[in-house]
Amino acid sequence: MSARFPAASRDERISRALASLRGVAVGDALGSQFFVPDNLPHLRRRELPPGTWRWTDDTEMAASVVAVLAACGRADQDALAASFARHHDFDRGYGPAVNRMLRLIRQEGGDWRELAPALFDGQGSWGNGGAMRVAPLGAWFADDPEYAADEAARSAEVTHRHPEAIAGTRAIAAATAFVAAAAQGATAAGPVPGAAPAWDAATGAAHDGRQQDAGEQQAGGERQGGGERQSGGQPRAGGERQAGYQQQGGSRQDAGDRQDVGGQQKSDSKTSAPPTSLSPETLLVRVHDLVPRSAVQAGLRRALDLLDYADVHTVAAVLGCGRRTSTQDTVPFTLWAAARHLGDFREAIWTTAAAGGDMDTTCAIVGGIVAAGGPGSAPPREWADRTEAFPAWLRESLGWPR
Repeated sequence: MSARFPAASRDERISRALASLRGVAVGDALGSQFFVPDNLPHLRRRELPPGTWRWTDDTEMAASVVAVLAACGRADQDALAASFARHHDFDRGYGPAVNRMLRLIRQEGGDWRELAPALFDGQGSWGNGGAMRVAPLGAWFADDPEYAADEAARSAEVTHRHPEAIAGTRAIAAATAFVAAAAQGATAAGPVPGAAPAWDAATGAAHDGRQQDAGEQQAGGERQGGGERQSGGQPRAGGERQAGYQQQGGSRQDAGDRQDVGGQQKSDSKTSAPPTSLSPETLLVRVHDLVPRSAVQAGLRRALDLLDYADVHTVAAVLGCGRRTSTQDTVPFTLWAAARHLGDFREAIWTTAAAGGDMDTTCAIVGGIVAAGGPGSAPPREWADRTEAFPAWLRESLGWPR
């Protein structure tokens, strides 16, 4: 463990990372259910789909991130590449570029230092694969969000070398670190009724318990094919946007007074109460400051402007929702969704899934950020119980029983 962070023990870091990983797994597994046409009515009614929910490559790669952090205390790039390749399961839904890369590493001794930069005619991938797996790293380094962002960049480089992918991965790790740090400063009130524990050492699953779900939400969008092929996104020119309001005619315009895109006055919609004093605006501003100039950073400024919009379809039309599987089409939306629903895992995931798009990945990212907010932000027990357990090899790597 690095001496840079003497205050937190390895066990504390593992606990934080696993809490975030549980959020990744539940969001990933539930979101992936809504690619099944028969399950779309469940999404519209906000009803849980039947059966056991199987997670995808998002969780599999995030588990490698946790295992490497536990072993090395940092984002050791060679260890990450080896773990990604060793545990690569083709049937988990990997994009074609990463599928081929991990196969070459595992079967032919390929070097990630050569393979990752060569993707997409030497541009490197700007797919959302680096961002989808990194939330537990942010929770691990909660005591230093800037360092978390730097380590996240290193973790992304193993498979996604395009600057946009690195910028987006930094953003998700930093956001998770800020949320976890705020939770560490909150009053320790213990688990709330119905919240799932991050880990059961014996089984890798949550304890028994049921919690009813309610409400309705319109669903939208189908998953787009094509893996990680790049499209769209150039950095937006212009100055910085102030957090929490827009400038018009030199005067401040508060959220309740803004005009909607159709010219009608918007309602002053309310975001979920965060578990601590970390407000949605503060979170996005702090993350923005740790992201280099990029399309992702420009998207974060737009996400700030949209924090008082309750209509997820309008927000997704502006920010994207992962339909292109690019980082810049994914990260701003997921940070908007997470920031608006700090402390409310259920609402965060239902809102994210309702936008459609790359639902397993957007829900995985949002779940990983929100679940880092402490016991009151954990997935509901019923959701965790329905989610496939963490992989056995992760339990073994942490030295826990099968």
